[in-house]
Amino acid sequence: MQVGESWGRYPRARQRIVPFHWRDATLPDGADTLLAYGNGRSYGDVCLNDGGTLLHTAGLDRFIAFDADTGVLRCEAGALFSDILAFAVPRGWFVPVTPGTQYITLGGAIANDVHGKNHHGAGTFGEHLRCFELLRSDGSRTLCSPSANAERFAATIGGLGLTGVITWAEFTLKRIAGPWMATQTVAFSGLAEFFALSAESERSHEYSVAWIDCAGSGPTFGRGLFFRANHAADTRPLPRRRRLAMPLTPPFPLINRATLHAFNALYFGATRRGDALVPYPPYFYPLDAVADWNRIYGPRGFLQYQCVVPPAQAADAIAELLRTIAASGSGSFLSVLKVFSDRPPAGILSFPRAGTTLALDFPNRGVATFELLERLDDIVAAAGGAVYPAKDARLRAERFRQYFPRWQDMLAHADPRFSSGFWRRVTG
Repeated sequence: MQVGESWGRYPRARQRIVPFHWRDATLPDGADTLLAYGNGRSYGDVCLNDGGTLLHTAGLDRFIAFDADTGVLRCEAGALFSDILAFAVPRGWFVPVTPGTQYITLGGAIANDVHGKNHHGAGTFGEHLRCFELLRSDGSRTLCSPSANAERFAATIGGLGLTGVITWAEFTLKRIAGPWMATQTVAFSGLAEFFALSAESERSHEYSVAWIDCAGSGPTFGRGLFFRANHAADTRPLPRRRRLAMPLTPPFPLINRATLHAFNALYFGATRRGDALVPYPPYFYPLDAVADWNRIYGPRGFLQYQCVVPPAQAADAIAELLRTIAASGSGSFLSVLKVFSDRPPAGILSFPRAGTTLALDFPNRGVATFELLERLDDIVAAAGGAVYPAKDARLRAERFRQYFPRWQDMLAHADPRFSSGFWRRVTG
């Protein structure tokens, strides 16, 4: 058994790690539970299997086929988005949907049905899947698509890795003119301005997202920066991007009560407003510029909290969440606010739904942090919202079942040997 952790560095789990390098490989025998593990960029225990076996798919990263006319790409499930982009962008293509890091695997993107800054136009990654192969613990291999084994297809999208191992997948890339982004940064002074900017941007920009000052109060409450962009018709090659690194784990969180207000004030005041032409990586993946940035939260790690609340309750619920966070003195430098469209979910357990989503990190201070997140859950539950499983490390079972009322539909499709720390926690 080896000790492992996810990107939030909480919780830690002891599990057997078995490399899974080949599409035709068989699954290990035995009675222990199994779970596919890609690059470990989920934040909580959805990618951990304490006491069981992780099937490490990092070596399952080969490209299989590509149609240069249609943008249809087939590759193995361990391929990173960074490798897909390195292949696709110079050929005039881009991933159809991407989260805030490019260091996720294709299989992880499917299992968590990731979303990005273009949900209002493109939905989730699962909506762009054409098919995939699913390997089950009984040795069977099933081709799943919207027309073949459609129920298992829908259960696997956002299915948290519970239906088996995705060995390869085929999806459609998005045509782009070049690797640059035409961006615009707009400051807003309150939530009403944020919602107005979101509605306006859905008509004019393909991508939009906001940073909000989670520590703001009084005249600074609800202030933030709105970032919107379109792909630019500029084919110049990108400059080399130097990647920094967090070399060590400090003995205490660098984002804390004493530094949070200063960080947020500096970011709000120093960020350049207006139009700019920038390479695609800093717009989509600002945190990827610093390797191992998760170390800044210290040895106990951190908990990310991402929720969504319905449109009718969004203004009041987001304001209450922000007030609760500010009063706690906790929170994160990077607090993300985004409006989801009312597109139907791609999978049974897909997280995005109509409403407004708020995501931010909390240094793990033990009981105080968990009590704060419970209070946030009370607000989200009362508003009829939900919390994102890919970011969670502590959600109670009754909350999960309220947030995902179709959770029992997964039981018919889950592989009997596949499980995770998250799944056992929320289903018993």
